[in-house]
Amino acid sequence: MQFIDLAKQQTRIRGAVDARIKTVLDHGKYIMGPEVRELEELFCSFTGAKHCITCSSGTDALLMPLMAWGIKQGDAVFVPPFTFFATAEEPALLGATPIFVDVDPVTFNMRPDLLEKAIEAVQKADPSIYPLPKAACERKLMPRAVIPVDLFGQAADYQAILAIAKAHGLKVIEDAAQSFGGSRHGKMNCALGCHAAATSFFPAKPLGCYGDGGAVFTDDDELAELLKSIRVHGKGEDKYDNVRLGLNGRIDTLQAAILLAKMEIFPQEIESRQQVAAWYAQHLAGIDGLVPPTVASGCVSAWAQYCIMLPQGKRQTVANHLKQQDIPTNIYYPKPQHCLAVFASLGYAPADMPAALHASENILALPFHPYLEESAVQQIAAALKEALA
Repeated sequence: MQFIDLAKQQTRIRGAVDARIKTVLDHGKYIMGPEVRELEELFCSFTGAKHCITCSSGTDALLMPLMAWGIKQGDAVFVPPFTFFATAEEPALLGATPIFVDVDPVTFNMRPDLLEKAIEAVQKADPSIYPLPKAACERKLMPRAVIPVDLFGQAADYQAILAIAKAHGLKVIEDAAQSFGGSRHGKMNCALGCHAAATSFFPAKPLGCYGDGGAVFTDDDELAELLKSIRVHGKGEDKYDNVRLGLNGRIDTLQAAILLAKMEIFPQEIESRQQVAAWYAQHLAGIDGLVPPTVASGCVSAWAQYCIMLPQGKRQTVANHLKQQDIPTNIYYPKPQHCLAVFASLGYAPADMPAALHASENILALPFHPYLEESAVQQIAAALKEALA
């Protein structure tokens, strides 16, 4: 059994992929070829966003808006502690201080009520209001931006988060690295009203290329132009007219071509993911001690991962039992961000973010992809029931 079965998908679309690659090889425009613009226009149509700026990775998609807004040392950027490293890494890379805001224990997305507290704590440099890093206690930081994460495929509560951000003059980046293809209250993820949205096309994502790739979405004309400049070494009129610091952040034409082929079946795959999730919900129901994932009302998850919560101390036993039956598992994420060695200097205690800490100790990801059959889900459910008996 495969954790994510990309081979089945490739078998289905191999002819379309080969044709797209051949077209690129024939015209030879390997950097910023016509497929890049075609893909950006398709993504705008798919999401409803005004602008799409493709780039070399989901990580660069997070970094580029922060660069455009001049995020720097002395700034505070609010991020969840239960996420992939890049969410907190990119503001820190620019010298800003990541301020961790704990997550909801059900959706694992940033809690708006705690965001409000964290902003107040930073403004008053008062960790009694909400846990803060040492830097925020020693000197006053300037709150600048919020990066909520659409963890495991479902959007965060942007209605509440955007209202809070607006009240405090903060920029908001939707970290949609895991949620492209999902929606919230009828609006597609990456077009939920944030100042910018960033997504990833890493191969294991709901929509993945055969390498690295990413994109930024925005309705802001000025930001879109800045992002296009930053993407190519801060270019002005041409690539040798450098007017700002930037990146080598372009997506390869070949990867754009592969994504175009994959987009032909992507809506169908999102529907298939809903079916697989429904099978899991059906067959996991009633297993003592196991808590299946919950999708908030109004959300359609892209189901980047299917993660269950297990009783304290049972995860390794369960994972070992499944491994014996050739059922692979994974852990997203074994350490919350505030506990990573790279952020030790911030001075957070593990218990400062209790929901993130609890999730990191007890969560387990099960095999999930649009080609998983119900019989495989039944097999996984039976193995879980045995392991927890």
